[in-house]
Amino acid sequence: MRPIVFLVLAFAVTHASAAKPNVLLICVDDLKPTLGCYGDPVAQTPHIDSIAARGVQFNKAYCNQAVCSPSRNALMTGLRPQTIGVYDLPTFFRNGAPDAITLGQFLKSNGYHAESLGKIYHRGHGNGDDADTWSVPHWNPPGPTYQLPKSTADVQVTADGKKRYASTERADVADDSYADGQTAIEAAKRIKAAAAQPDQPFFLAVGFIRPHLPFVAPEKYWAMYDPNELPMPELDSPPKNAPSFAPTTWGELRNYSDIPAKGTLTSETTRHLIHGYYAATSYTDAQVGLVLKTLSETGLDDNTLIVFWGDHGWHLGDHGMWCKHTNYEQAARIPLIIATPDRQSAGSKTDALIETVDIYPTVAALARLGTPPGLDGVSQAAVISDPTAHVRDHAIGVYPRSGRLGRAIRTQDYRLVQWRRFGADESEDLYELYDYVNDPLETENRIDQLPTVAAELKALLAQHPDPRPPVPNKLKYNGAQFKSQTNTKAASAKKDSTMPFSELTPEQQRQKREQWFDGRDADGDGKITRKEFGAKQDADSDALDSRFARYDTDGDGALSREEFVAAGKK
Repeated sequence: MRPIVFLVLAFAVTHASAAKPNVLLICVDDLKPTLGCYGDPVAQTPHIDSIAARGVQFNKAYCNQAVCSPSRNALMTGLRPQTIGVYDLPTFFRNGAPDAITLGQFLKSNGYHAESLGKIYHRGHGNGDDADTWSVPHWNPPGPTYQLPKSTADVQVTADGKKRYASTERADVADDSYADGQTAIEAAKRIKAAAAQPDQPFFLAVGFIRPHLPFVAPEKYWAMYDPNELPMPELDSPPKNAPSFAPTTWGELRNYSDIPAKGTLTSETTRHLIHGYYAATSYTDAQVGLVLKTLSETGLDDNTLIVFWGDHGWHLGDHGMWCKHTNYEQAARIPLIIATPDRQSAGSKTDALIETVDIYPTVAALARLGTPPGLDGVSQAAVISDPTAHVRDHAIGVYPRSGRLGRAIRTQDYRLVQWRRFGADESEDLYELYDYVNDPLETENRIDQLPTVAAELKALLAQHPDPRPPVPNKLKYNGAQFKSQTNTKAASAKKDSTMPFSELTPEQQRQKREQWFDGRDADGDGKITRKEFGAKQDADSDALDSRFARYDTDGDGALSREEFVAAGKK
C-alpha cells in the first residue's frame, strides 16, 4: 500500500467525529453555460438557476480537457490528464494512475455511502466504470435512445463499427421515455432511501446525458423555443493565423446519418441543431428539478452540499465548428455551481479561475475532511466564503491534435496554447494567443502582436511539469480486479482465427485491428511509426508506403490508434 493511502485513512480517523454534510454531485454531458443564470437570454433553465440562487456560480470555470473521459477522470481523481497520461476515450484511467484515490474512495474512507447513477465516468469505447469508487454497483438507465421509428430509418456505421442515426428527435413522449428521465426517477428513489438513514452521510453522483448528441427531448421542451429567436453563430471561420490543425473537424457530429460527411451546414440545419441543443438542455434542467424537489421534500437539502458541473463546453457552429475537442473558449469553459448546506454566499457569482480538478479538494474542504494529498487540484473553499477571492492566477487545460499536445494557459484576459510533440524540444513549438478583452470571439491568433503577454504566459506554463506521454491501454477494469486486455484479446483472436477478416462483424474487425495496433506499437507510445507498421508484414515497400500514407490521415508521419483502426476510412 502506498503512503497516500495511509494519509487518506489518517484523514478519516482525524475527522470521523465531525458532522458530515451529504454530497450531491450533478454531472451534465456536453453542457456549455447556455443557462439562464449565466446570462443566456434564451435558455429556460429554472431548476439549474435555482442552484445558482442558493450557491456560488463560477463564471470562469474550465475543464482540463474538452472530451468526456479525461475530463471526468480529472473530476473524480483530482489529477489532470497530463498527470495521468490519458487523453482519449478508450483508455481506463487506472492504466496511468493505478493507485489513485478517487473522490468516492476518499469519501467512503470518511464514512460516506457512495452511489452513482447515469454517466459519471466515461463508459464506452472499451472503457468502463471504476467499481472501487462506489459502495454499490453503478446504475445505468435502460432503454433505447430514440422513440420514433423515423429516427432510426437511416443508419450510418462509423469507423469503429458503431451505428449512428438521426442527430435529433422531437417526440411527444413522457420525460421518462428517455434515459435521463429514468435517471432522475432513480435518483429520487435513492434520496428517499437515504432519508430513512439520517445517520449515514451519502455521496450521490447523478449523471445526465443530454445535451450530448443526439439531441433527443420530448416535444414540450422543443416547444419552449421559437427557433427564429435562437442565437446563431457570430463567426463562421477558425481564428486567423491559427495552426491549421488546431480546429476540430467535428467528426462526432458527422457520424450521424442526417449530417453531411464534409462541407459546411446550411443555415436551416444549423438553426435546427441549436434548437435541439437548447431543447435537450431544458429537458435535463427538468430532470435536475425532480432531483432537487425530492431533496427538499425529504428535508435533506438543509444538510447537502450540491455541486453542479458540466464536463466541457461545446461548439455550436462558432468558428465554423461543432462539438468539443479543441482548446478554444467555447469548448473549454464549463458551468460550475457549488451550493453549501448553509447557503454560504448564496446567489453570488465569481470570476475566480477554477479547474475541474479543484472540485475534489473543494468538496473535501467543505465537508470538513481536510485536503487529500497528492492532487493537482486546490481547494476553492475560500472563494465560497468570499467570492471576490482568487485562489489561482491561471487555469491549465490540454487537447491533443496531430501528434502534438496543446497545453492551454487561461488567465483572466488571455489564453496561450503551446503545441508540442511528445519528446520534442521547444524549437518545434507552435503557439496561439488570444486576447479576450479586445477579441472575445477569438477571431485572430495574436502571438506575434503581444510578445510581452506571450512571455508572461510562457513563464506560467513553465511552472508545470512536462506532460506525461499517452499511457498504453494495457489494462481493463472488470469491476473487481485488473485484467490484461492483451490476454483477453488474444483469447478472442484465437477463437476467431479461422474466420477471414471480411467475414467478421464490424465490432470484431475493430477488435482485431485493436489487437494488431497493440502488437505493432512496440514502444507502447500510442503511435505506430512507418517502421513499426511494416515490421510484421511481408508486402513490398511501395505497397506498405502507400497503405501507411492512406492510413495517416493527418499526415504527421505516425498512426494513432484511431487512424489505424479506421484504416484510412473517413
